[in-house]
Amino acid sequence: MPERMFMRQALSQAHNAWALGEVPVGALVVREGQVIATGFNQPIGSQDPTAHAEVMALRAAANILGNYRLPGCELYVTLEPCAMCVGAIMHARIARVVFGAPDPKTGACGSVLNLFEQEKLNHHTSVTGGVMADECGAVLREFFAERRAGGQNRSPLPHFEQ
Repeated sequence: MPERMFMRQALSQAHNAWALGEVPVGALVVREGQVIATGFNQPIGSQDPTAHAEVMALRAAANILGNYRLPGCELYVTLEPCAMCVGAIMHARIARVVFGAPDPKTGACGSVLNLFEQEKLNHHTSVTGGVMADECGAVLREFFAERRAGGQNRSPLPHFEQ
């Protein structure tokens, strides 16, 4: 199933974030079954609060395609997007969002609120959540468990079957 294949690639991007000490969230933009761009969380290293995985992938795709609007594209992300990212996704005219783990604290695709269902907004995106939710959630749980332990006994990055 292509959803799982693309989510595994997003998890690979999440591992890139973890390796840099960032919260492990990864994303990619897909058009016509091809990965156009990837991104991972990097707000700490870039000192940019907007450098979430989704925004980084959208920026890269816009640069590659030469247009900030990305109609016909899908965004795969390991964690349910926050309100800021949903705004960027709408502005980019992404056709579909596929996310892994729900975010009960800041999720804006249904967990806390659902911005995509707001009728007054000018663009609506279809959303599929829960793709590889267990695997995506496990990466985050392991990362934060390591952080709480002070980085001691650092386990290797989780490996998921390709």
